[in-house]
Amino acid sequence: MEDEMKRVIVITGATGTGKTTVSTYLKKQYQIPRIITHTTRPKRPGERDGVDYYFEDATTFDHNHYLEDVAYAGYRYGSSYEGLERAFQKADLVSIVLDTKGAETYAERLGEQAVILFLTVGKTTVLHERLKERGDQIEMIKSRIKSDEYERDLTLPDSLTKTARVIQNDDWSQTQVRLDQLINSLRLGTSTA
Repeated sequence: MEDEMKRVIVITGATGTGKTTVSTYLKKQYQIPRIITHTTRPKRPGERDGVDYYFEDATTFDHNHYLEDVAYAGYRYGSSYEGLERAFQKADLVSIVLDTKGAETYAERLGEQAVILFLTVGKTTVLHERLKERGDQIEMIKSRIKSDEYERDLTLPDSLTKTARVIQNDDWSQTQVRLDQLINSLRLGTSTA
């Protein structure tokens, strides 16, 4: 039966649209576990292996089988089939935060199992303010806003326009309502726009 299918909610969109906030809400409100991804970057204070990331070195990183992986700022990041299976052992509905390129890969490789959730905001100035509010350094914000990846992630890729659910995350209470509707429809095996 379709409603018994294991699914991944792929949360994507530009930096500052609220992807981590949505992932945290799904975990707290619905006990939807997040797929833990891999990185070769060092742990930041307070981060834990197997909770925040699977922290790897260059050798161990290559021992996994990746759906998608990228090199960013001198470190490697990726989401593996092994990480996906570990999440599916906890629940039939899991989530992951990815850039739009990663979301396209998940949609391509997992088909109907991937539920793409594209977050956007009404004005890009809102994104800049959110980045400042979360404590990002001004130079880092300027660099990120000028990057090709930021520009790419502002727009839903053509390959996802027919399947992605788009949520404009300007008002958190309205976003919560939309998320609640999405989760209820997935758990009941129906579809929503």
